[in-house]
Amino acid sequence: MSRILLLLLFAGCATAPRTVVFVCEHGAAKSVVAAAEFNHLAEARHLPYRAIARGTEPQAAIAPSAANGLRADGLAVPSQPPQKLTDADLAHAARVVAFCDVPPELAKNARITRWDVPAVGDGYAKARDLIVSHVESLLDELRR
Repeated sequence: MSRILLLLLFAGCATAPRTVVFVCEHGAAKSVVAAAEFNHLAEARHLPYRAIARGTEPQAAIAPSAANGLRADGLAVPSQPPQKLTDADLAHAARVVAFCDVPPELAKNARITRWDVPAVGDGYAKARDLIVSHVESLLDELRR
């Protein structure tokens, strides 16, 4: 293989974003806010990570409290409805952070970090601020 091809392959691997999965019960509030804040801060820090939100029992739509709060913060609201957590999500994740219990059949092969955060519907700013604090610590850890 030529030296140039090897360099291109290495460069492609070095810049491909790694996935962080945020999981909450309905995939509609905490995980959505965490993924949006994570992606915003990871991009600002030029880190090669991208977050996705998943639910163990997803509801039909993003929670209005999360959508309204994200819009007020100038962050994008996902256009797709909440998605169910899968084995594939966990298998390809650099990190998994859960705000709820993950079903044992999914959790058995994953290293999951648990964050306790109040419901977004009970106060967006309070939940967001705690999520951002956790996200900043996680990004500091991933940077090392």
